[in-house]
Parts: sequence; C-alpha cells; structure tokens
Amino acid sequence: MGDISIRESIRWLPDPASEPTSTVVLTSPQRRYVDIRILKPRNEDYNPAIIPLSRLDWAIAGTSSSSDGQTDSATGEKYSHCEWRHWIDSRTLDVTNATDEGDNYSVPGDPSLTLEKGRMLNPATGVVTDYEEVWRSEEIKAAAPSRDDDPALLRGDDREPDPPLCVVMEHHGDESDGKVRRGMIIRLGRYCQTFLRKGTDVFVERNEWAFEGGWQTRVHINEGWLDAPVADALLTPDRLAVGEERNWKGDVWKVVEKS
Repeated sequence: MGDISIRESIRWLPDPASEPTSTVVLTSPQRRYVDIRILKPRNEDYNPAIIPLSRLDWAIAGTSSSSDGQTDSATGEKYSHCEWRHWIDSRTLDVTNATDEGDNYSVPGDPSLTLEKGRMLNPATGVVTDYEEVWRSEEIKAAAPSRDDDPALLRGDDREPDPPLCVVMEHHGDESDGKVRRGMIIRLGRYCQTFLRKGTDVFVERNEWAFEGGWQTRVHINEGWLDAPVADALLTPDRLAVGEERNWKGDVWKVVEKS
C-alpha cells in the first residue's frame, strides 16, 4: 500500500535526540521513495513556499527493501533490516555505492512509531556515527473528501469515498556527457514530493492537500522545471497510465507506477 513516514527525532549517540528538520518520506507500493529533509527556520517570519537551497538538509530518491523477522542477539527483540538505494542524492553526484542501511524496531505502546538504528556519516562532524531515528507512519488518506471528512458522506449519501491514490513518475535524461539528469515524483494520498537533479542543479518540491484550499505548496527549491510535471501528478492523475510518457521543456517523464 505504500507508506508516509514523518521523522519525529534523530539522535547521534551519545548526544540527546532532537529534530532540526521537517522530514517526510513517501514510499510507493513497489518500494520507490522520495525522501526530503528541510532544515527548520530560525524564526517564523518567512514564506514557507520559498525555500533557499541552503535550507535543504538532504533529498534522496531511489528504491528500498527490507528483511523482516530478524532477531537482535543482545535483546531478543524482533526487527526489520532495511536498505535504501540512492538513485538521486542531493549530497553527491556519484550514487554508484550510495546505500543506507538501518534496523527498524517497533515502539511499545504506539504502533504508528518505528525506531530506526544504524550507523552513517554525521554531516556535522564528518565521522561515521551510531544513530537512532524515530519515525511516525501517517495514515494514507485520499486527497478528496472521505467519510471521515465530508458531512454529506456521514449523512449516508450515495457517494462513495475516493480511494487513496499513488502515482510515480520518473525522468532519466541523456547522461552521455557525464551529467546526472534524473527526477522522481511520488504522489501518495495527501502528499506529493518531487526531486529533480540536472547536473549540479537541484529542484525540490513538497505539496500537501488541505481541504480549505486544495493542494498547497509547502516547499519549493528552485523554479522553472517542476510546475508542469507536478501539476499533472496533482490535478490530472486519472489521465496518467503506467508506461505513458509526457514531455515538458524537452524533459521526458514516464509514469512507472500507479495504484
């Protein structure tokens, strides 16, 4: 069905936990993902839709996999070993060996939370360090009125609730000159995230559904490339079919998944 994960905190051991970012990971049913991490502002006097590149902590897109039913030899706890392979990465152009690994544990008393443990490079120190991240899995709901949101449906009208929708589009341009030209859009439920890299240029967008105003842009880094493909994913998903290609400004985006 896919997953919407929102990070609650990160801890670089032995330091205390904190959350310096707004981090959302959208994972499709076929395990494609777009992970966008935006540094929180120092004050509230800003337009949240206009984000400078300096506020981008990390953007990643790729595929993931997990091995369930693992047992922690020290505690006897069950966990899932997960891998996230990077197809695009805002921190590096070379993703040949860019793969993150971590072990996911359930959190007693709250089935929506997951504790991830692992080791990775701490960008603040440049040292590979043990870390712990707490993730909250958000329910996937349709970006349209449902029985929980629409009084007409609660009154028993004939209209059926719209099902949650997932659409994934990818762009893979000509890289014969050695420059990365890749992008991924995932629309899942009431979220849509986009990450496009063209050489050293990075384009990032996060959209969320709000009943008071439809789709709202929460994050937009760089302009000029994403308006058309994102609009198609948000506003005309029913017209998209797996295998279909769309051309915007010379970039071909292909629908690789829909459910």
